[in-house]
Amino acid sequence: MNMFGDPTVWLPFVFAALMGVSILIYVVLDGFDLGVGVLFPFADDAEKDRMIASIGPFWDANETWLVLAVGILLVAFPTAHGAILTALYLPVAIMLIGLILRGVAFEFRAKAPKQYKRLWDNAFFAGSLMTALSQGFMLGMYIMGLEWTLAHAAFGLLTAVFLTVGYSFIGATWVIHKTDEALQRKAVDWAKGGIWGLVLGIGAISLATPFVSERIFDKWFNWPQALYLAPLPILSALLVIWLWAMLRRMPYPGDRGSWHPFAAATALWVMAFGGMAYSFYPYVVPEKLTIYESASAPESLFIILIGTCIVLPTILGYTVLAYTIFRGKATELRYD
Repeated sequence: MNMFGDPTVWLPFVFAALMGVSILIYVVLDGFDLGVGVLFPFADDAEKDRMIASIGPFWDANETWLVLAVGILLVAFPTAHGAILTALYLPVAIMLIGLILRGVAFEFRAKAPKQYKRLWDNAFFAGSLMTALSQGFMLGMYIMGLEWTLAHAAFGLLTAVFLTVGYSFIGATWVIHKTDEALQRKAVDWAKGGIWGLVLGIGAISLATPFVSERIFDKWFNWPQALYLAPLPILSALLVIWLWAMLRRMPYPGDRGSWHPFAAATALWVMAFGGMAYSFYPYVVPEKLTIYESASAPESLFIILIGTCIVLPTILGYTVLAYTIFRGKATELRYD
């Protein structure tokens, strides 16, 4: 069968790809600004102001990608949306509370009297931590098939910690790029510690994933399927080695190459996400619902695709515009 001649095949695939890309962009972009919030307790007051300034023009727009991903899940795969959101109702609620708390704290800290500023700094940290932990827990539960057992919940707690450390790592690489002098040197030290949490997290997920189902195990270890996956762990290991060697030598004279750690960290996230996508395809709910079984009618998907072709480039356009306009080192963030 020609995949691209049958709309019941190519339309669900296209929407799954669009949803996957949206989730990946969200994890990288909102991941670094959540990571900056998680790192707040390790910075002094002046450093916190600079760190907030480094994400100020971007953080709100970064969350648009989460809205887009959930929106695609809802309209393109409504059955899967119901199953996933029902199983993960509690961590989703915690995530939303965290997002609200950090959003309010971000705005209020800039206008709050000096004696209340620490309160809002703590609220920003708490909201970032709640969001990161809940997303990590949801990732672990998703990998385990969305079934609530003691073992699965324990794995979810493990991935919650590792994802949070991973966010702090990419947040530290962002601070390296956007700041200089003492704060930049401190961010290098943060990244040196955070990289091992990310490596342990990827390792834990990699160990657990092939045992979720016999189908995934065969994809990972049977020939020739294993050949398709082989480049990902090899490239990931090389990236980790390069990152560690780079961080040991930073900061470079003249601040050259300050963006390299963030770029390498982004590539590492892409590798990890690619491995998960390869493992679980074509399932959108692991081992229960495929993208083809849970997809909306082709007529509906085609109409939604037209709208997506307008919305997606718009979001991508203003994201690129924001990062272009506010490139360079972060300066003081002021509202007056």
